[in-house]
Amino acid sequence: MMKLLRLVRILAIGLRFELEEFFLGHERVRPLRWLVRATLFWRPLAEPRGVRLRRALEALGPIFVKFGQMLSTRRDLVPLDIADELALLQDRVPPFPSAAAIATLEAAYKRPLAEVFAEFDATPVASASVAQVHFARLHASPAGGDGTAVAVKVLRPGIAPVIAHDVSLLYAAAGLVEKLFADGKRLRPREVVAEFEKHLEDELDLMREAANCSQLRRNFKDSPLLLVPGVYWDYCGRDVMVMDRMDGIPVSRIERLRESGVNLPRLAASGVEIFFTQVFRDGFFHADMHPGNILVRPGSEQYIALDFGIMGTLTEVDKQYLARNFLAFFRRDYKGVALAHLESGWVPPDTRIDELEAAVRAVCEPVFDRPLKEISFGRVLLQLFQASRRFNVEIQPQLVLLQKTLLNTEGLGRQLAPELDLWKTAKPFLERWMNEQVGWRALVKNLQTEAPKWAALLPQLPRLAHQALNENRLTQLEAGLALMLRQQHVRNRWLGVIAGLLAALSAVLLYSVLH
Repeated sequence: MMKLLRLVRILAIGLRFELEEFFLGHERVRPLRWLVRATLFWRPLAEPRGVRLRRALEALGPIFVKFGQMLSTRRDLVPLDIADELALLQDRVPPFPSAAAIATLEAAYKRPLAEVFAEFDATPVASASVAQVHFARLHASPAGGDGTAVAVKVLRPGIAPVIAHDVSLLYAAAGLVEKLFADGKRLRPREVVAEFEKHLEDELDLMREAANCSQLRRNFKDSPLLLVPGVYWDYCGRDVMVMDRMDGIPVSRIERLRESGVNLPRLAASGVEIFFTQVFRDGFFHADMHPGNILVRPGSEQYIALDFGIMGTLTEVDKQYLARNFLAFFRRDYKGVALAHLESGWVPPDTRIDELEAAVRAVCEPVFDRPLKEISFGRVLLQLFQASRRFNVEIQPQLVLLQKTLLNTEGLGRQLAPELDLWKTAKPFLERWMNEQVGWRALVKNLQTEAPKWAALLPQLPRLAHQALNENRLTQLEAGLALMLRQQHVRNRWLGVIAGLLAALSAVLLYSVLH
């Protein structure tokens, strides 16, 4: 019943914002468009379709807002005007009542809140799709002190069934996309929704987010580039996460950054380095790096990361493939890009490399040697996706988060230092990383990795060699050949019996025909 009511509400909001045009414009159902327009003639038609879609997603609630944010990075799925409008969605939703937050915390700790925290600010400082954050202070330790200032993240009550219902409806919409549109299956919308669902499930477990935070903090321990809050595990649970309170300047406050003495070009370059370090060194990256989740330490070029619910991971194969593509792009080796796509299986094996190379060259050549302010990476991606349709390139859902994070990095760089050259900033890092993977550094690294195994194996070599020399391999070989011969003799006897039976049967049939 609840799912039916939710569906009715979605349909009502869709009709209010005239979203039927996205489906009724298809030739298979186009006759229904005129019927709907005639029935709902009273609606105004002033706003563009992208604006109406954004407003509808905001009206539908936080899960649809988050899905719209993800779609804004998928220029292969939506037209450019809609993607640009969806990028304006802000993950700021009304907070839930403080009484509900306190009830959740006391249920998690099984004691009054005053016994857990010396101070607790009932007014949330931030509210997002699945949780909100309150500032608090721990009780003073026996050694003295005023207690540690912390941030307490509390899961939104009752959010799990809402997510389950909304995701089931998104699957239904993905099925319509597959059936109605020619590129539906190639774009794999069901897998996109599945990826979205997986990360939503991760966000519903704040213990998992705490583990993500702890892992990222360990990866950037003592780093001058990125600061990650520490986790207080004794205060964490599935519905609550407690971490260090981080004070900094929001990265979007450009004037405040300047006033505090931050070097903006250096800060922008640090953001690019952080991105490539997470991706290629660690294969573990923060995948929700929009401005609301990033602070900057005053007077420095060190970022502060917040909100670790969505993290991306890459396999060694993914990293090697991406590094090859990035370096080929930076070196203008378009044939290398085409070969990487072919060897990865992203394009059919009968694809003509020269044609794919020419298509990539036509898209990428114009963007080089230009400052970041003159390059729209989103438009470059869109052109690449359009070119990919000709070659039946399959969109890889596991790289959706990486694409989203790269677009966030581009937007951040443009905001901080419009003259930043993304290519020149990233190229030395990637070349150094590739050298560590395939050069002499890689050899030394592999030797260091394998040395413990060799140390354990070397003392056993004399014994293993002695055992091998004492084994009578000839006897084993003769026994195996004898067994094969016996099996062959058995098969020959059965073949002889079957041949005799067939001959007798043929004779009987021939006699019957003649008489």
